[in-house]
Amino acid sequence: QVQLVESGGGLVQAGESLRLSCAASGSIFLFSAMGWYRQAPGKQRELVATRTSGGFTNYADSVKGRFTISGDNAKKTIYLQMNSLKPEDTAVYLCYADRISRTWGQGTQVTVSS
Repeated sequence: QVQLVESGGGLVQAGESLRLSCAASGSIFLFSAMGWYRQAPGKQRELVATRTSGGFTNYADSVKGRFTISGDNAKKTIYLQMNSLKPEDTAVYLCYADRISRTWGQGTQVTVSS
């Protein structure tokens, strides 16, 4: 059974940076894609960034130029470098991994104060 463990969330001030990590365990196979969603109170879950096993990346317009997704296929780990954080980036960030089905992490809270 695949498990995803996220880390790196926290409380920062606007303009600061955070780096999230998501490590997968329980699977010997590569994932076709891994990425991050976020969910703020009262809002729909939003796709933040995706990275395929081939290295293709995609970002939400709201984070382009500020967030960078990267990964290590051998370690089955992805990272989300978040720079120039804004209060509107405040949310629970959830990692996901796709192979035959989608697996979700438990989420990590990111809070950006103004």
